[in-house]
Amino acid sequence: MANIKSAKKRILTSAKRAERNKAAKSEVKTYIKKVDAAIAGGDKAAAKSALSDLQGVMGRATAKGIYKKNTNARKISRMSKAVDGME
Repeated sequence: MANIKSAKKRILTSAKRAERNKAAKSEVKTYIKKVDAAIAGGDKAAAKSALSDLQGVMGRATAKGIYKKNTNARKISRMSKAVDGME
């Protein structure tokens, strides 16, 4: 355990940030699963709706610095391609 006051504070703040980041990443994964489930079910309207929700959640996570910009673009692009390829 740290003895210096600033080091103790860093431990607390980094734990708080890690918890926030974990929650945001978990939320993104949940929305990805919703899109995948809609694609597997063959419901294009539900897939588009879920993709729209995913874009919002990913955008917020990227704005907070949890995901990098290119990671966000790559994940959204792959999901969009999968939804557009549905028939």
